[in-house]
Amino acid sequence: MARRELGPAALRVAQAVLAALPDGGEVTVGVSGGADSLALALGTLWAAPRKGVVAGAIVVDHQLQEGSGDIAAGVAEVLGERGLPTRVVAVDVPDSPDGVEAAARDARLAALSAPGHPVLLGHTLDDQAESVLLGLLRGSGTRSLAGMAPVRGSFIRPLLDLRRADTVDACRDWGVEPWHDPMNDDPRFARVQARQALATLNESFGRDLSASLARTASLARADAEYLDAVAAAASAGDTLDARALAELHPAIRRRAIHQWLTRRTPTVSQAHVLAVAALVDDWRGQGAVAVPGGAVERVDGWLAFRGGRG
Repeated sequence: MARRELGPAALRVAQAVLAALPDGGEVTVGVSGGADSLALALGTLWAAPRKGVVAGAIVVDHQLQEGSGDIAAGVAEVLGERGLPTRVVAVDVPDSPDGVEAAARDARLAALSAPGHPVLLGHTLDDQAESVLLGLLRGSGTRSLAGMAPVRGSFIRPLLDLRRADTVDACRDWGVEPWHDPMNDDPRFARVQARQALATLNESFGRDLSASLARTASLARADAEYLDAVAAAASAGDTLDARALAELHPAIRRRAIHQWLTRRTPTVSQAHVLAVAALVDDWRGQGAVAVPGGAVERVDGWLAFRGGRG
């Protein structure tokens, strides 16, 4: 029997995955059952043998909704019937001061990366736009406005140039019915609020702003990556030379301090960075600056981290 040709949306998804896949090896596809991740999984099923890649999928059950295990099992069954080995991994989502969204994301990414393979995630251009809008609303810097990178560490996002409508149409092309997570409509969650706000802005301006926000992410990411690379040379070592830092542009100085702190403390905020920077650019002989897990003090012109005093 002749092989069925892909529909136009399915082909766009499959070609995007093909372009993003590594050559050979194994990959894990993160699947929720929604249109984005379901299309990603089926696109990977098409693309993987063309790159000599062995693909498998993981459906993460966050156990936050009644019947979530049955839903996850149903998604795994659909993909398994299509020929993509898929297993369900249940995770516990702990209480977190950052909220259930962040805690669920951390638990999900940990489960997906546990096998040790590159992980494909189904974020689209629409998700990217929402991330940039959230960064703007939080008053974040360039790194936050850079949104999600196509590749960061072991995580690969092949669909960042495609729209959510593409994945919905691709699922239709493939003849599968996505699952709609009711939490995606819950206004208690920041991302849902951003999605609703973006829809309102689109209506107010009379045009689709998502592409503009995604383009902002691309431009900001290039700037952030360059600045981070320059700052990396100044952040190396167990201690930092405050006099050398003082000669750097504030944008580089603060990035260097942020990089240095993130290697030593569990949580770093902009307030921590600015407080430590004051030991350099507003030095008046002040005492140590408390940060999570310890403190930073200036001794003989050097910044040193002392653990256990945060």
